[in-house]
Amino acid sequence: MSTSATKANLSHSDRMADPNWWRQAAVYQIYPRSFYDANGDGLGDIKGITAKVPYLKELGVDAVWLSPFYPSALADGGYDVDDYRNVDPKLGTLEDFDEMAAALHAAGIKLVVDIVPNHSSDRHEWFKEALASPKGSAARDRYIFRDGNGENGELPPSDWDSVFGGPIWERITEPDGTAGQWYMHIFAKEQPDFNWENPEIREDFLKTLRFWSDRGVDGFRIDVAHGMAKDLSEPMPMKADLAAKAHNTDGFTDGSHPFWDRDEVHEVYAEWRKLFNEYNPPRTAVAEAWVHESRRARYASPEGLGQAFNFDLLQSDFDAASFKKIITDNLVAAKESGASSTWVFSNHDVVRHATRYGLPKGGSVAQGTNAAQDITGTEPKGQDGKGWLLAGAPADELDIERGLRRARAASLLLLALPGSAYLYQGEELGLREVTEIPDAERQDPSFFRNKGVEIGRDGCRVPLPWTPEGSAFGFGGDTAHLPQPAWFKDYAVSTQEGVEGSTLELYRKALRLRSELQTDEELEWVETGKPDVLHFSRHGGWETVTNFGTEAFELPAGTVVVSSGPLEDGKLPADTTAWVVRDA
Repeated sequence: MSTSATKANLSHSDRMADPNWWRQAAVYQIYPRSFYDANGDGLGDIKGITAKVPYLKELGVDAVWLSPFYPSALADGGYDVDDYRNVDPKLGTLEDFDEMAAALHAAGIKLVVDIVPNHSSDRHEWFKEALASPKGSAARDRYIFRDGNGENGELPPSDWDSVFGGPIWERITEPDGTAGQWYMHIFAKEQPDFNWENPEIREDFLKTLRFWSDRGVDGFRIDVAHGMAKDLSEPMPMKADLAAKAHNTDGFTDGSHPFWDRDEVHEVYAEWRKLFNEYNPPRTAVAEAWVHESRRARYASPEGLGQAFNFDLLQSDFDAASFKKIITDNLVAAKESGASSTWVFSNHDVVRHATRYGLPKGGSVAQGTNAAQDITGTEPKGQDGKGWLLAGAPADELDIERGLRRARAASLLLLALPGSAYLYQGEELGLREVTEIPDAERQDPSFFRNKGVEIGRDGCRVPLPWTPEGSAFGFGGDTAHLPQPAWFKDYAVSTQEGVEGSTLELYRKALRLRSELQTDEELEWVETGKPDVLHFSRHGGWETVTNFGTEAFELPAGTVVVSSGPLEDGKLPADTTAWVVRDA
């Protein structure tokens, strides 16, 4: 994008044709089953997203990212895919998808969809064929099957653990009824890993990417992008040896882990990039890659996916020094790779940041379930809020008001940064984690498979409240597939619309101003003399100040165009961010 023109100055057609639209886009993640239910069956659907396009346009986002909407048994929230080129019939049809894409594009909103290439579901036609086929068959070669150890193959091929707990290997019953081979599943047993050394897998995913690109999809979010490539040559290392290396200074920064972040995965993404560049504008991609910061750039390279999530802010406490280092380091890394940075505080895998920031310091650091393997060597540092949830979410340890105040301040800071901002549905309402979910109503497999260690991710996936009335708060019909708490009525969309100072109106105003003010992908830090106050400027006289401390801070000269909370006699109070535009 030109440094002399803002997004707001571009016409609709120019914005939609801009090949660099993604570099500083505000992307809104939708978890389809929990966004809006158009047919009243308790489950969000594709028509529900189409119905809420006006809401998304009013919010001011540049793109929507859809979590999986494919046919699935929901063994892992839709990340167990039965058919990569179809829509779950419980959510709609391909025709519904086309209508949604057209409505989003007419509103000037790009469409990004989730692709899950590391594994399929165990209901995928190829896996069913593999189970019905003999050892050594072409059907089995699409997945990772191995003979077991022990006298009769009764022991798994290695002692590795899956992310969701228990062995990473599952033994099958052969077609003749005998105990047989084992297949690999990094995640749930219902998610068998593909064999990416098989050319048929590579060709089929190229077909899938083209299928959705031809239907108008503008980009892809690549789930577990650091998986796929694997080295399972014998002898497989013991998990204790992997853990020991992971906790050394260098960890697996040489790409030698048997199944995480291997160099060979980039051969796949080079093929994908060639396909993406056949389109005008080129299709975009962003990698979900929980890797060492020194290895992130390869995922974000122009020859690869083009962009990679950095989860560093998401993993940080509400702390000025931590934020400044993370922002500085990631902007340098983005410039070196040619990508733009990504900023995110909440998503479908982590405790919402309005809750994390309300917990005692040191207990607020977020962690995605996909990053929970010790042997990756990339696991987030500190706690993640799960301990508080596992302890029963004691109310006296959560400061709800402080959590929301800090979440608003952090989000306003995020929206001022160069690069793309990823927002998760409901954060614009100030929603916190839902803790009031009975065990019998939980859905996340990590809760059931790893009780006492994982509380699961259902608390951030509860259906949105649209109105304060009704048993489902306007989500659709009379029910919602996960229980909504009574306090949702105070956070509903219609409760906040038009209310000055509401979190929804804060996001709307900030996103509008962001489009008007944003130009170059650079910032300049301004010395404040206060270690707990961060101040940076953007091109054109746009300044952002965040007070992480306890004492009110004197703002720079200019006009305050938006603040995350009320000022105190013109000063910036604690846990507050303000944008200031210097007077001409």
